[in-house]
Amino acid sequence: MSGKYVAYVSTYTMGDHHGICIYDVDMENGRFSLKDRVEITNSSYLSISHNRKWLYSITDFGLESYEIQSDGTLKTINRAGINGMRGHYVSTDYTDRFIFVAGWHDGKITALRLNEDGSVGEITDEIFHKGLGSIAERNFRPHVSCVKMTRDNKYLCAADMGLDHTKVYRLDHESGKLKLADVIRSEVESAPSHIKFSKEGNFLYIVHELKKIIDVYTYQEEHDNPFFEKIQTIPTVNDYHASGTAASALNLSEDFKYLVSSNAGDNSVVIYQIDEQSGLLQKLLCLPISGEYPKDAALFPDNRHLVSLNHESSTMTFFNVDMEKGLIVMNGKEIPVDQPNCVIFHKIG
Repeated sequence: MSGKYVAYVSTYTMGDHHGICIYDVDMENGRFSLKDRVEITNSSYLSISHNRKWLYSITDFGLESYEIQSDGTLKTINRAGINGMRGHYVSTDYTDRFIFVAGWHDGKITALRLNEDGSVGEITDEIFHKGLGSIAERNFRPHVSCVKMTRDNKYLCAADMGLDHTKVYRLDHESGKLKLADVIRSEVESAPSHIKFSKEGNFLYIVHELKKIIDVYTYQEEHDNPFFEKIQTIPTVNDYHASGTAASALNLSEDFKYLVSSNAGDNSVVIYQIDEQSGLLQKLLCLPISGEYPKDAALFPDNRHLVSLNHESSTMTFFNVDMEKGLIVMNGKEIPVDQPNCVIFHKIG
């Protein structure tokens, strides 16, 4: 694995206003060292454009955009409102012409135009999910937790934890408008929270917070319509796990060979091997991460190390990974970081 990497970590800002931490990545030893910090309020989620030039972050004010410098540091481009409550998740389409925000608090999807310099432009569409969820604690309300385009760049998939399904919208690439094309229905009280597509885009993975499962679907388009078929359901936890556990993260390895999830409550990380032909998952390990509430967990680009972002204990823990033996071993002291939310690796130089 040649080349240098930085890692961006988003955090909540209670007192300290530096909501994005930038780390140099020590690939050999599987560690981070702090490089820079960016002043931003409550950066709940980050996303890098597909051209790898820009980084976008959720903030209390909507969205903030940054130009990624050659050394991995960030230069502010602009800030844009989303005409709603604070966003939960952000992603761009594959041409980097539109950006989408998932609204957990208000059950809203916001689509905005991206300008050629990477700045966030005007809102092109706003969709409020309507309907009753089945979970009383979630106030019977829609909670959009993830928005992601299919890899053919035709449809926006929006996971809704409150309604227990993922809505599929056709994107108009001129107007930026969204039109409902399909609904992927999850089990009742499962709470679909994060979605990822395989390298070729023909398999979809949805992790469910409450049922602690990952559903695997095939995806194809026929006669200008999307078709999803479920082919596997696999747990994110071992048979014996802590009560009150909720599945949290969902990340693909850089080479798309592995899928990583994490379990809050159980405070564990799970790694699956992906069968490239069938898309099916095989669990390699599910082990403790030595922290509280692993909100995000990701393999290093070399697949030999792993980092866990432990939201409640305000730490990052680091592990050596042995896929053959199904083991992770802590490789040094935890690094303190206030209420971390998500981590993204980025290659520089």
